[in-house]
Amino acid sequence: MRLILKRIYKGAEYTIGRLYIEDGNNMVYFCDTLEPIDRGLRKTQPESVIRKTKVDGKTAIPVGTYAITLKVQSPKFRTRYWAKFCDGYLPTILGVPCFSRVLIHVGNTVYDTQACVLVGNNRIKGKVLDSAYTFERLYKRLKAADDRGENLSITIQ
Repeated sequence: MRLILKRIYKGAEYTIGRLYIEDGNNMVYFCDTLEPIDRGLRKTQPESVIRKTKVDGKTAIPVGTYAITLKVQSPKFRTRYWAKFCDGYLPTILGVPCFSRVLIHVGNTVYDTQACVLVGNNRIKGKVLDSAYTFERLYKRLKAADDRGENLSITIQ
């Protein structure tokens, strides 16, 4: 299963995107996303450039394609009410250069992101709402694909 995150608004404090799920030859809109500032990084850039540009916890991950795993339990989120159904095993984006533990998770504002991808509905400027509900729906789709032996990935554009 491939997710495609298209960044549609790159502001001075946050980035809004649209998350699509690839369904055969089609991309189907799933939800909106919220990330920190997009600083124009690309996965293909040298790590020295990424380190120099990145601001810890306040930088969106570099544009590129990454594998996702559901096999990493988040010590921070495992006891949160919204993560109990999955015992804190959150979608983890792997291989992000110069970043560690990049997750897809619940939150509403840029202060909740810490360089992760928040999912929900962008009905208020700078926020995503309905995040817990949206996250659970997304997780169940990812889990079903993972259980079928599909590779999980996300392409950030």
